[in-house]
Amino acid sequence: MTNLAIALYSWTNGAIMIAIFGIVCLTLVGFLIKFMMSGNKKDDMNEN
Repeated sequence: MTNLAIALYSWTNGAIMIAIFGIVCLTLVGFLIKFMMSGNKKDDMNEN
C-alpha cells in the first residue's frame, strides 16, 4: 500500500468510446429514417 494513486484505468478513453458509439448509432438511425422517408413517390401515387 505504498502508492494507491496509480490509475489502472482511463476514464477518458471510455468516455471517448461511448461518445463515438453514440454518434455512430445516431448516424445509422438518421440514415434509416432518411431511407424510409425517401420512398418512390410515383409508385405510391399509382397504387391509389
